[in-house]
This record gives sequence, structure tokens and C-alpha cells, in this order.
Amino acid sequence: MSFFDNLRWKLVGVLGKIILWLWAKSTRMRIIGEDGYKRLREEGKPVIFLVWHGRIFIVPYFFRLRGVMPLISPSEDGEIAAQIMSRWGYRILRGSGSHAIIKAWSEMIKELQSGGELIIVPDGPRGPDRTMKLGGIKLAQESGAVLVPFTFSTSKKKFLKSWDKFLIFYPFSKVVAIYGEQFTVPLELNEAELEAMRCKIERYLLELDEKADRFFS
Repeated sequence: MSFFDNLRWKLVGVLGKIILWLWAKSTRMRIIGEDGYKRLREEGKPVIFLVWHGRIFIVPYFFRLRGVMPLISPSEDGEIAAQIMSRWGYRILRGSGSHAIIKAWSEMIKELQSGGELIIVPDGPRGPDRTMKLGGIKLAQESGAVLVPFTFSTSKKKFLKSWDKFLIFYPFSKVVAIYGEQFTVPLELNEAELEAMRCKIERYLLELDEKADRFFS
């Protein structure tokens, strides 16, 4: 990138971080299901967070300063997220199911085998919306990591007119963030059994969104 491109992206990162921090700080946030996640970390177990593309608005703020490794698309939209998150202590890894991922896969395995945490968007970056791909499940199977679904919702919802029905919260609204049920993937599962687990976790993620959306009803 040229000097001016670098400068532009740095400004995006700095201003994006400030705006998102002020935006999130204005809300009243309730967190559900965190105890189970904390036990995993106390035991030193690796974690893969699963977050639908349409529910990632809160992610950069919520998981900040933990040293989590998010898998972020090499696209321009992904660059915005990477610039913001890199300023909050995330260990950025670029790659996606629609781009070459061999190098990223080995980095993720290494991170998880050392007891780290990843954030994966199981339907991203291009969808279909809320259709889970097998990558995260196979990654958990190979690394021994625990899959932890995560979502959020808000008292004043705004769904954008995008392929993923991207959800944002208004400033000064109420927000609920939910850690879901934990899933482990046994090594002995065959392809048919992995597909059955994929369907099970996909249904659970959809139900978790519904639970979050009903919270303020």
C-alpha cells in the first residue's frame, strides 16, 4: 500500500475504535452464560467462538484486550475490522473459506494447541446467511478446542439491508450478550457424523439468536 493508503487505514482504525468504544459504553449491557466460559479458561482449554456474520457488530468491543485471535476476511470490509481490532489487543489472522486458508489453518491449529482463543464467523464472509460451514467443526476436531456459540441483541434493533441482516444497537440502548452451550468434537467422528453435528450447532446458533432477540420483549 502507498503512504496515503496506510495513513487512511490508520485513521479508519483509530477513529473506528474511538467511535465504537463510545457507542458501546453508552449502553447498559447484560452478560449471560459467562461462568461456563470462565471455567474453560481457568482449565486452560482452547476456545473457538462461533458468531454469525450478522451479529459481529459487538465483537471488537466485547472481546477486547484478551489476546483473542479473530479470523478476518482479506476483503476491504475485513480490513476495517482488522484495523479497529488490532488496536484492542487482538492477534489478527487474515483468511476465509473463500480465500486460500492453508497457512491460516496451520496458524489456528498452533494457536489452539497452545491454549489460545479464536473467533470464527461460520457463515462468512459471503454467506449464505446463517448457514454454517464445516470449517470450524473440523478445526475443533483437529485441535481439541471447545466450540462456544456467541450472540447479542438489543432493546432497540436496527437490521441493515445486507445479505446477513446485520444487527446494530443504538447508543444508550440495552444490550444482552450471550455465551451459548459448549460443544466438543470427538476425533472419531466420520464425515456423516460431522455433518450431523454441523446441523445441530447451526440450529442451536439460530435458537440462540432467537433467545437474545426475545430477551427485551
